[in-house]
Amino acid sequence: MKARIPGAQQGGQMQMMKKIQEMQAQMEQKQAEIEATEFSASAGGGAVEVTVTGAHEVKNIRLEPDVVDPEDIEMLSDLIIAATNEAMKKAEDAMEQAMNALKGGLNLPF
Repeated sequence: MKARIPGAQQGGQMQMMKKIQEMQAQMEQKQAEIEATEFSASAGGGAVEVTVTGAHEVKNIRLEPDVVDPEDIEMLSDLIIAATNEAMKKAEDAMEQAMNALKGGLNLPF
């Protein structure tokens, strides 16, 4: 039978809680950094470029003049949607990679 030292397990739990709190603070900081970062993507060979933040806010849409055809608004809409979706995906991927790096392979729910 092993002897148990009173409070030994509690000290380990306190240390684990401290590490979890530190990790949470790092995740919050990284999340704020990514939310402030801008991500750009283009469609139509660069005819349309959309810039979004990591918080999924559209910051800019740049259109090449030759892509603006009043008789083909549907194509322009499709290009804007494609570029926006790709920029959003870049922002999501950056957030996911940052969170995975901070978790360090731990299977945590956040």
